[in-house]
Amino acid sequence: MIKNVADIMNPDMNDEGQQQAALLASALPFLRRYAGDTIVVKYGGHAMGKDHLSSAFGRDIALLKLVGINPIVVHGGGPQISAMLGRLEIASRFVDGLRVTDQAAIDVIEMVLSGSVNKQVADLINRAGALAVGISGKDGGLLQAKRLLHRSRDASQEPVDLGFVGEPVKIDPRVLYSLLGSGLIPVIAPIGVGEKGETYNINADTAAGAIAGSVNASRLLMLTDVAGVLDETGKLIPELTAEEAQRRIADGSISGGMIPKVETCLAAVKAGASAAVILDGRVPHACLLELFTHKGSGTLIRAS
Repeated sequence: MIKNVADIMNPDMNDEGQQQAALLASALPFLRRYAGDTIVVKYGGHAMGKDHLSSAFGRDIALLKLVGINPIVVHGGGPQISAMLGRLEIASRFVDGLRVTDQAAIDVIEMVLSGSVNKQVADLINRAGALAVGISGKDGGLLQAKRLLHRSRDASQEPVDLGFVGEPVKIDPRVLYSLLGSGLIPVIAPIGVGEKGETYNINADTAAGAIAGSVNASRLLMLTDVAGVLDETGKLIPELTAEEAQRRIADGSISGGMIPKVETCLAAVKAGASAAVILDGRVPHACLLELFTHKGSGTLIRAS
């Protein structure tokens, strides 16, 4: 690793140092492209569960801030929630992969997401040299939500009451602008607030997409446990327009759990984000590979 500028300037430095200097120089056009821009990153999956990946993630987000980019992090925490509910002997029930959330469960979910997980993610970034502040979507009325109406995926299409599971109805980004303007990195737990003050658990992908649209982010980066959108042969599709993505959903070439992720990207782009990327969070430094290399790292979705 380069320790200081002298390492770069030293003509006798080793091959590794020369390679690192070349990498820094090659990143310049991308640094200029994104200077001053806002990047929203959805953090979850394996990237969040493996120590070496989480440490690399913290360093990458700190680096983005230090080079003049404004990152906003939205995190999940499903495994941590399940572990705490199990420890407290609160049974979990799922419908179509969605957790049914009663009052006892939402109290635990808020405690886990807004408490331990949120502060752990902020600490990863702080230890890497930047200043991150953990908040939830309830702070400053950031994520205003309503109860999610879910219809069963079986033939009946019956409405299912998921309890305190919500979806965003309005984003008030003023608290984000205040933090960014103070040189801070917002780290957001996807907990929303209802019209009557009720607490809602919001899918982290959905929350990140809504926030990215509200702040007109240059990029929404969605870290997942897959390489991106794959074609019929299993090969990564590097870029899709909104029309192409919708057509692939309609013809079934985008299916299963990839559909809601692509739909989140489409919603973010429609709401004001310049582009959204589905990328593999299992790859170290996936965010940097996407932003600072010509090839990128996942599937980019843009309006046209």
